[in-house]
Amino acid sequence: MPDDDLVFKALADGTRRLLLDALFERDGRSLSELEEVVTGHTEMSRFGVAKHLRVLEQADLVISRKAGREKHHYLNPVPIRMIHDRWIDKYTEGRIRALIDVKERAEKDDG
Repeated sequence: MPDDDLVFKALADGTRRLLLDALFERDGRSLSELEEVVTGHTEMSRFGVAKHLRVLEQADLVISRKAGREKHHYLNPVPIRMIHDRWIDKYTEGRIRALIDVKERAEKDDG
């Protein structure tokens, strides 16, 4: 099970979120491909991109596999979903129920 603190730390940085978005668009990218994505938004060295990828790997948000001489990086959405279920879903449930109640009352009054 991923550590929530590691996931929150990983998600707190804009560059890491950009990397996750890139992997969401097309999974299995190499470091070179991800470096191109990042350098389109900010000046960052290959080493900097690799460092961000390590943080994402530690949080289990990215899984890397060797493919010949390259390493391909894949998005693992499970930790994000677990954060959603644990921290977002439970806080929105009451509001959603209240909106449904308002909708049902309005429809009842109109009918």
